Amino acid sequence: MGEHEARARRLAERIQVIVAETIERRIKDPRMGFVTITDVRVTGDLREATVFYTVLGDPTEQEDTAAALESARGMLRTEVGRQTGIRHTPSLAFIADAIPENARHLDDLLRKAHDADERVHQQAVHAAFAGEPDPYRHDEPDAQDELEEYGNLPAGDTASSAAGDAVGDATA
Repeated sequence: MGEHEARARRLAERIQVIVAETIERRIKDPRMGFVTITDVRVTGDLREATVFYTVLGDPTEQEDTAAALESARGMLRTEVGRQTGIRHTPSLAFIADAIPENARHLDDLLRKAHDADERVHQQAVHAAFAGEPDPYRHDEPDAQDELEEYGNLPAGDTASSAAGDAVGDATA
């Protein structure tokens, strides 16, 4: 990140604090609702700042707050210029942030996914396997059957007697 980008980021953070404090302490407009400054973005040439905000309340309160912010824009810009001390104070543009709508939409999607999971779980409780409960083969032949099958041991002899004969032959 270059020095210029870091300066724009620092200025944006400072503008966010100044605007939030000024709205809280100095703006007495009765139309102003409960405002939260969520983000500020400054252009690379530091001439324009976009201030994102949210308002707690119904759409009427949000519209009234937007009008109050628009009427207080000059005073807020003056305060930003006074507290930052930069040569050219950026012009301010206020944009209602879409975070609450996006969060509401995500909550709706999560609720739908949870409901779908519950339906699948309810179906699985009463479901039966499509095939056998244990689909794996368990009737493996024992060693005696394998030896007889491949002709390594004559029928009627046992594997243990053949092993004993081999041990007996080795000692003889």
